[in-house]
Amino acid sequence: MTRVLALSGSLRSDSYNTAALRAAQELAPDGMTIDIATLEGVPLYNADEEQADGYPDAVALLRERLAAADGLLVATPEYNYSVPGVLKNAIDWLSRGESPLRHKPTAILGAGGRMGTVRAQMNLRQVFLHDHLYVVDEPEVFIDQASAKFTEGTLTDDRARDQIRRLLLSLQDFIGHWTPGT
Repeated sequence: MTRVLALSGSLRSDSYNTAALRAAQELAPDGMTIDIATLEGVPLYNADEEQADGYPDAVALLRERLAAADGLLVATPEYNYSVPGVLKNAIDWLSRGESPLRHKPTAILGAGGRMGTVRAQMNLRQVFLHDHLYVVDEPEVFIDQASAKFTEGTLTDDRARDQIRRLLLSLQDFIGHWTPGT
């Protein structure tokens, strides 16, 4: 069984990106489970607090869940042409010490406005270079005009659903051929 931890870069209760992760759970191929984790409660990164108190509970739990996962699925909105601060902050916490991000097979998708989340995904790929995450190259999943592709929190667009399904198959295949620590 391939275990994937999914993170949404949005805290919004009606987030299209979180809804896209729920769609991914539905569309997961046989042999894959997707566990959606929240970034709720992850405090702003502060090295002084980390040194004095270690990892806050929300961060420690997220690190444990990521370490137990075979892969990572990230859904990112695009805020001001980039990655939302809450997502970047979580990555900063996760990258500390013995990083559970290091060499993690990863897939990225995003739901947004006119251009989807093209720029945010490119920024996220750059951020992921630090911990040498292996990001699945294709298919790229940019759910543009998201407000027209979700109905009551459910992804209804067949093309986007197919792209997510194919992305998950690519991630599963990549994990199946991946050698940990390389």
